Amino acid sequence: MNTIGRTAAMAGVMVLALAMGACARVGGGKSLEGTSWTLTSMNGQPLVAGSTITAGFGADGRVAGSSGCNGYSASYETSGASLTISQANGTLMACEESLMKQESDYLAALAATASFMISGDTMALKDSSGATRLVFTAQANDLAGTSWVVTGYNNGQGAVVSVMIGTEMTAAFGADGALTGSAGCNSYNATYSTSGDSISIGPVAATRMFCGEPQGVMDQEAQYLAALGTASTSSMSGTKLELRTADGALAASFQTSQP
Repeated sequence: MNTIGRTAAMAGVMVLALAMGACARVGGGKSLEGTSWTLTSMNGQPLVAGSTITAGFGADGRVAGSSGCNGYSASYETSGASLTISQANGTLMACEESLMKQESDYLAALAATASFMISGDTMALKDSSGATRLVFTAQANDLAGTSWVVTGYNNGQGAVVSVMIGTEMTAAFGADGALTGSAGCNSYNATYSTSGDSISIGPVAATRMFCGEPQGVMDQEAQYLAALGTASTSSMSGTKLELRTADGALAASFQTSQP
């Protein structure tokens, strides 16, 4: 092939690459990967009041989030605007009937995905007939400078439990990459780093006070601090923050510390 031919071929490859990139990034600089997505409608209908469904597509080919009651994860593949998602695996918590039905419908719609389209801050997932099944909105995911109160945590025994009455646990994500807060009895600190919806929390150090009341507060503290270290993704929606493990299980949940 002569020089002109090679140049033309290279130009064709570049155009194809740009076209494929445009499918995943349209307006506002949002892309499938590295963006925290919150579901706003399913099959043209709004979600159950007070519920939140999220999705985060990782560079490792895994999508994970909250399906409204349980955490879930699945594998995915893209080719241009085409998107296929495997049947998701999830945790096994039970919630009220309306949430469980919504969760089942969501996971079915997710598995039926054949293509995606991103425009500005909105992403639509379509089935093989071209019908829009799921519509998401991109969420800001900058933890730096935010403060939170813990509402639940994974106790390390396969269950997510609420914070004990009479105790408060907090988390403050500093702009300097420091995570500080109260674990219910002791103060703690760690380092954290984020990239898109991915998060890594370094070894946690805590003061060494002992609290005898309420009963079990020290166990709660140990379980919460251990859960922080398992966090792999983060997602914010309004006044709520969730940290999840690599397989989509909830590590800890928070609400904003501001009224």
